[in-house]
Amino acid sequence: MTGFICILTETIPAGLLPLIGEGLHVTKGLAGQLITFYALGSLVAAIPFTIFTGGYRRRPLLIAIVVGFLVFNTITALSTSYVLTLIARFFAGVAAGAAWGMIAGYARRMVPDALKGRALAVAMVGTPIALTFGVPIGTLLGDLIGWRAVFGLMSVLTLGLIGWVFWKVPDYPGQSAKQRMTVRQVLVLPGIRPILAVVLAWMLAHNILYTYISPFLEPSGLVENVGLVLLIFGLAALISIWIVGLWVDRMLRTLVLISLICFALVAAVLWAGAQSAPIVYAAVVVWGLTFGGAATLLQTALADASGEEGVDVVMPINTTVWNIAIAGGGLIGGTLLEVVGVQWFPAVLLALLLIGLIIAWRAKIHGFPRK
Repeated sequence: MTGFICILTETIPAGLLPLIGEGLHVTKGLAGQLITFYALGSLVAAIPFTIFTGGYRRRPLLIAIVVGFLVFNTITALSTSYVLTLIARFFAGVAAGAAWGMIAGYARRMVPDALKGRALAVAMVGTPIALTFGVPIGTLLGDLIGWRAVFGLMSVLTLGLIGWVFWKVPDYPGQSAKQRMTVRQVLVLPGIRPILAVVLAWMLAHNILYTYISPFLEPSGLVENVGLVLLIFGLAALISIWIVGLWVDRMLRTLVLISLICFALVAAVLWAGAQSAPIVYAAVVVWGLTFGGAATLLQTALADASGEEGVDVVMPINTTVWNIAIAGGGLIGGTLLEVVGVQWFPAVLLALLLIGLIIAWRAKIHGFPRK
């Protein structure tokens, strides 16, 4: 549920930009900066937050983070000032960066070693649900009841989540200063840097295509069906999470390599057949199947490589790299769109995915080890 609210808070403005622009008396471009400021908050907060709160007990810290969403989404719902709204969005992003830094380690502490990967898959399921259903429903509700009411509804969900955490979530102690590893110590652990390199290459490729999916669909005549395309992608991603959840603890390396190979094949197929609607639909299904479990696979690999002492430090590092990939995907994709056109997207995707595949393949001892 926390992951669901994180993603919904991040992405819901994308479907409400015209309404938000009207409500705050700004252009759509300026309204779009609500997403930018949220990402900036996540980017700058993830690592420092973990460093300064590593010794805190886990449940009070989680509740404080969720309360942050409650406060800043409520401010967004009520604010009539563009500047105040941007500030609220930035601090909502800070809450998200903090949440992503602790969800994985928290979930893994609740279960025995044999189920740690599966626990992470369950904890991450809110992400594709938010992308698949939350954003379209939120956009529809925005048209019916207004964008401010949508943010108000998210605050109501957050209130329910706070009660749920108090009721059901177990508490765990933080780590003492002697137990906690530094960022530098984690980064030099065997396998960490290869995994982060795969995260960057894989997520850059994904975000180039996902961010600019509308212009990419123009040659196939599917630009009017972008909602359907994203729904198909999201449903395939949900299936992927289920598959990965069943097998991640036994076949992590195999699943990573299969996902990268299949995504690379999608890029190659789109390079040759992006003008064909049936080919695009088929490619989107495979793309969703390769992406849905990616967060679980990569975070499980990082958690295994860092150990229990380093997991709460490596996850915010992963969040930072992930947000760099989101920003980089927007920048690279936008540059490609303006300079050479969408026809070159698949070639760039293929190059990035082959780099990621080579790194993952070579990390057979540390990072993505054979078992």
